[in-house]
Amino acid sequence: MSADLQERAAQAVEMATRAGADDAWATAAQSRDVEFEYRDGSLEKVKDTTSQNLSLRLFADGRYSTHSTTDLNPDRLRGFVREAVAITGALEPDEYREITPPALFDGRPSSDLDLVDDTVAKLDRDQRIAWCEALDAASHDHERVISATAGVYDGTSRSASASSNGFTGEHRSTYCWFGSEVTLRDQGDKRASDWFYAGGAHVGDLPDAAGVGREALQRALVRLDSQKGPTRKTTMVVDSRAAASLIGRLLRPATARSVQQGQSFWAGRIGEQSFSPVLTITDDPLIRRGLASRHYDSEGIAARALPIVENGVVRNFYVDTYYGRKGDMAPTTGEPSNLRIGTGDRSLAELLADAGDGIYVTSWLGGNADGTTGDFSLGLRGHLIENGRIGAPVGEMNVTGNLVELFARLAMTGNDVYPYSSTLSPSLVFTDVDFSGA
Repeated sequence: MSADLQERAAQAVEMATRAGADDAWATAAQSRDVEFEYRDGSLEKVKDTTSQNLSLRLFADGRYSTHSTTDLNPDRLRGFVREAVAITGALEPDEYREITPPALFDGRPSSDLDLVDDTVAKLDRDQRIAWCEALDAASHDHERVISATAGVYDGTSRSASASSNGFTGEHRSTYCWFGSEVTLRDQGDKRASDWFYAGGAHVGDLPDAAGVGREALQRALVRLDSQKGPTRKTTMVVDSRAAASLIGRLLRPATARSVQQGQSFWAGRIGEQSFSPVLTITDDPLIRRGLASRHYDSEGIAARALPIVENGVVRNFYVDTYYGRKGDMAPTTGEPSNLRIGTGDRSLAELLADAGDGIYVTSWLGGNADGTTGDFSLGLRGHLIENGRIGAPVGEMNVTGNLVELFARLAMTGNDVYPYSSTLSPSLVFTDVDFSGA
């Protein structure tokens, strides 16, 4: 199958150059995605979807365009490519649009990332329903449960790319996830809810389904009797599950595009001590069984570990070839992969004990962050930290500040890395954080 995709990509490139393109990049892909959802003791949804597509990037006489089709039949594809090349010739020139230089293909790793589990393609209805039933039973194991939805999601994907300047590459992966969302009856008309999902590339890495359902229920139970949180400046401990979102907001403007367009607080910080010495972030696409692992990115740039922040010092950000040319920056990669966040040697319980008092954040509820200034305001749910322990649940409150200043006040990181994310972060401890609530 992957050989057929490689052939389709190579054919599309050849068709494009014959039709008049100077350069072309084609990617052919196929995938299958299966969903089983179980609600309150009954199977509610079954979905089995297969798809295929071919995407094409064209470079012609200083002009550039992108096109896609779901029809990979060679005869019809030829007409599609001819029309795409003609459309490209009618566009305005862009001197910065060029195909990826072949030098960036060099050094592509060949290590086995172990992203494919043949078991996934062999999963049957009985196994998926058995998981759903175990999740559902565990999620309902309390008198206050109003409803619970369990889900199993699995799939396979394959892609192959080819270019007119010598690139060829293939990528295959599988995934299998399951979990539950639970809603409980709270005071009056109020409801308490939470969720928990686990998954990865391999079925053998999955935890016990009933245990995942119990975790979802427990996370909802500790939300009962939640009150509006207080207004205060205090220590903030961010749970490892919630840390990925905060790291994501920090890194969102760490791109050549944002920097070149004057919309990033990362501009001019390479080599500077911009954050706490506790903060280390590495983009690592070569983690075995990593959720975002790869041998190359969408431009064909060879994968390598990329230090973003080392002990608070900014080392790199994400530079694609186009904005690299526009901003006179050397390309690194334009796309994040797995993120490794530096860990400490303390458990969550020890971090809370060290904090004494403060706010323990377990999830975010909307909000915004300005990529140019770093100013942010985020809604949250969590708990008071009282005498070094998790206290009463709180919500209906915001945390405000500036991302650069916040991560300059990162005091500690835990050893409790959350495994079910491409952002492998432990719990994070920040000092002197502003909260607004009651």
